[in-house]
Amino acid sequence: MLFGKRLLDTRKKKKISQDELAKKIGVHAPIIGRYEREEVKPSIEMATKIADALEISLDYLTGISDLELDKNIVNIITNLQELNTKDREHILTTINALIRDFKTKQAYA
Repeated sequence: MLFGKRLLDTRKKKKISQDELAKKIGVHAPIIGRYEREEVKPSIEMATKIADALEISLDYLTGISDLELDKNIVNIITNLQELNTKDREHILTTINALIRDFKTKQAYA
């Protein structure tokens, strides 16, 4: 039941009509409504196309993750994974320091 709700919520949040989404993934608009109402389940290939079209992770859409990672964040993580260990550690150290500093500022604001 999670897929349909997340599909509907994300589509509306991004202000994409059923018709627009359907055109992006190559189906007729009524099928999007059927997915949203949980009348039918999409194939893994179709679910992947939907996630790509909405620029969110398939894990979020299918309920594996509760974090709605947008496509840009996923691309950054993918690029980070491809770096050698030393470079990845340096970047992660910098990111962690920035997050810590931000949270500290928020706590005192």
